[in-house]
Amino acid sequence: MKVQIDKSYALPCSADVAWEFLQNLEVVAGCMPGAKITERLDADRYKGTVAVKVGPASMAFRGEVTQTDVDPRARSLRLIGKGTDSTGSSGASMNLVARIEPVDGVSCNLVGASEVSMSGKAAAFGGRLMNAVADQILKQFADNFAGEVAAIQAQRAAVAAAPPAAAAGAPDVGMAQPAAPQAPVPRVAPAAPAAARELDGLSLAWAVLKDWLRGLFGKKSA
Repeated sequence: MKVQIDKSYALPCSADVAWEFLQNLEVVAGCMPGAKITERLDADRYKGTVAVKVGPASMAFRGEVTQTDVDPRARSLRLIGKGTDSTGSSGASMNLVARIEPVDGVSCNLVGASEVSMSGKAAAFGGRLMNAVADQILKQFADNFAGEVAAIQAQRAAVAAAPPAAAAGAPDVGMAQPAAPQAPVPRVAPAAPAAARELDGLSLAWAVLKDWLRGLFGKKSA
């Protein structure tokens, strides 16, 4: 079973900050609920896991993600992922194209278009339910992503606004002094994300149920 998911999220930072952050897959993975990069195979391939908790039971999925088609001019890249659960009874694959669209100097949009395929027990959810689940997961991801890039934007603004160091002594009047070299603005690296939390299936299911009921009663009242 395949579903197409197209989303756009506003980000409170410049396009350059968001693009730099998006390329750091190990850090970006920490924004996805339950996801974690466990191993870097080479410059573009990673192994990772996704943890899901439903009440007292926990499930773990493992797989591989490849980053390709990186286009700095368009600020876009492609992520291809595939994986299976620990029992081998469910499988999933993803083909995602993500890009950063500038809005102005301090805001931009994260735009993604992906095709997700499910097999085995996971395919029993059905396309409609999968879209509802994806909406909830991606909203959490976008909120976390926005929080990270907003912090980076604020750090860089603070560094750029910091006053230069005072000169050691005043120059002699009438004597030409060579201009002091300008120190480059230091690059503020994003902080490493906290350890990935498990995706709470009960909270997710409740959010999906509310969306389903809203749609059901909305149709009846139409």
